[in-house]
Amino acid sequence: MTDEIRAFLLAALTEMRYDVDDVDDDTVFGPAGLDVDSLGLAELAVRVEDRFGVKFDDDEAESLAMMTVGEFCGTVAQRIQPASAH
Repeated sequence: MTDEIRAFLLAALTEMRYDVDDVDDDTVFGPAGLDVDSLGLAELAVRVEDRFGVKFDDDEAESLAMMTVGEFCGTVAQRIQPASAH
């Protein structure tokens, strides 16, 4: 599942005009990596919510900047599991 999440994430970032050529699981979303601003993080969260049916609280958007791509994919995968168990 994380491979599907990662592929979606990279495609979304590409559509949002971010360079994902050198992105791997250790790349952070914030200034030390992709440099996605808060508006971009909010848009990315909405795209992931729409695609995978997970939810992020408003205050979580800020913490996304500190996450790596791998951590984010893992977080989304964990949220999908309980939702699909119903």
